[in-house]
Amino acid sequence: MHISVHRKIRIGFFVAFTILVAATICSYLIEQNLVANALHLNHTIQVSRKLEVITKQLKDAEAAIRGFDLTKDSTFLQPSMDERIKKINNEYKQLRTITRDNPSQQKNLDTLKVLLDIKYRQFKADHLKAPGQSAKISVNAGETYMTLIDRKVNDMVHIEEKITAEKSRLFHFFSSLWVPFIFIVSILAIFIGVYSYIVLTKEFRLQLYIEARMRNYQRELQENINLLHKYNQDLEQFAYVASHDLQEPLRKISTFSDRLIMKYGDNLPEDAQQLVNRMVAAVARMRILIQDLLVFSRSGRMTPDSMEQVDLGALLQEVLSDFEVSVEEKGIDITYTEMPTIEGSKSALQQLFQNLISNAIKFADPNRPLQVRISAETLTGQQTGIVKEELKDELFCRITVEDNGIGFEQAYAERIFLIFQRLHGVSEYQGTGIGLAICKKIISAHHGYISAYGYQGKGAVFVVMLPFKQTKDE
Repeated sequence: MHISVHRKIRIGFFVAFTILVAATICSYLIEQNLVANALHLNHTIQVSRKLEVITKQLKDAEAAIRGFDLTKDSTFLQPSMDERIKKINNEYKQLRTITRDNPSQQKNLDTLKVLLDIKYRQFKADHLKAPGQSAKISVNAGETYMTLIDRKVNDMVHIEEKITAEKSRLFHFFSSLWVPFIFIVSILAIFIGVYSYIVLTKEFRLQLYIEARMRNYQRELQENINLLHKYNQDLEQFAYVASHDLQEPLRKISTFSDRLIMKYGDNLPEDAQQLVNRMVAAVARMRILIQDLLVFSRSGRMTPDSMEQVDLGALLQEVLSDFEVSVEEKGIDITYTEMPTIEGSKSALQQLFQNLISNAIKFADPNRPLQVRISAETLTGQQTGIVKEELKDELFCRITVEDNGIGFEQAYAERIFLIFQRLHGVSEYQGTGIGLAICKKIISAHHGYISAYGYQGKGAVFVVMLPFKQTKDE
């Protein structure tokens, strides 16, 4: 299964982003563990130091009393026991504050407080006794409680060291994961970088190849367009020359036919006169056909210089003025709504209206007066539902030409726009079958659309869609 380059880039970005997030989370956890370990180590040091200070001050106080008891020197009692006890209590309070988040240490401190109070009472009792009185008993009692205090202090230090060891093990665990994780992340980063380089290099070369092929296609297309223009010009020139060359024998046939009728008309048998009349009619139809072919060959030829702002209302009035005689003689009712101004070729649009109206008059129902309704409305490309996606915001003029003539079967809606395609015989309705083909060609040259809707015996509707502004062909 082929994966597009955009999908590859999205997958690569997602993998890189996932690795980055994972590395960030891991780094954060290790950093938090390191900070917590450092804080607890500092906490352990503070607790140990406070306990060491309390133990030292107790031993100093006890040594001072023993020194005074042995030497009778009052300087050993400086500072006083109350001051020494006050300092020990200050250290104890700080120690209680430091270990407030540890219930087991708080419980040990409660026991230590009891032992300290007993030790305080011993200090004060030994301080008030006379020198040498019950010295041995006092020393034994002091050593007993001092031993208990040392044990409690050791218990507290042991708890702190145990917690510190657990923190250290966790830190070492994360540290042991960090090195291989960084190695794996680095390998993945290198792999993604190399893979991205290979993919982008491949796509870049493919893009260069496509651009080169596109330039070749554009050059070939331009050459074909130029060749097509040349062929079209040659074809138009051929059609023009051929039509003029055909006109000469037609004129001779017409002239000889007229002379034949004028000079020998009365002497010709009736069937011979009919043959001559049919020949004259055929010549007339041939002349009209050649003229229509000339018009068809020139109808789609548009140049930027021929494009201008065309007032369709004024243009329609000019076209209707050409049909005044037919309208009055046949009692035709032609109405139209307000028409906009659009960009286009005035002569081509004039021919478009002439052919559509002429088509409606030609196929009028003989059993009822002909009515022709011409209307226009402005739509966006999206509202039309038939234009390309890039033109959905452009403005279009929808022109509707509706009549109540003989109509046609909807199955022939596409066929009627083909050249020389007729739905009726020449004997029924005159014409060469080129008029609607010319309309189609004019609409296509204006980047528009035309469609027909027929209702047999009821009439026909022709819908023309023209852009308000012509796009320049490159």
